[in-house]
Amino acid sequence: MIQCKRVYEQASPDDGYRVLVDRLWPRGVKKTDLAYDEWCKTLTPSSELRKAFHGEAIDFDAFSQAYREELAQHKDEGMRLAARAKKQTVTLLYGAKNKAQNHALILADWLRQL
Repeated sequence: MIQCKRVYEQASPDDGYRVLVDRLWPRGVKKTDLAYDEWCKTLTPSSELRKAFHGEAIDFDAFSQAYREELAQHKDEGMRLAARAKKQTVTLLYGAKNKAQNHALILADWLRQL
């Protein structure tokens, strides 16, 4: 199972394997305070794509399509996480405020399809 959770939410035993999927360390969180098992920068949106989306140069649909194209270049890394998710819960941790439109949701969907 793959689920998404903001880094600012309390960790729980149901989270399983916790993977930070932001390219930048989340603001206001000390590295010693965040419960996570892995920081996977490989599967994060490129800096250019992230800046275009947050700067509102592209909308969420365009961001989603471009991000999926980037993810296709890292299928091996995706397969590794997808395989883990078949054995235990994997929680993708992200810092974005918007819970409905963020890269972690796109990543989770992509991983489920592998």
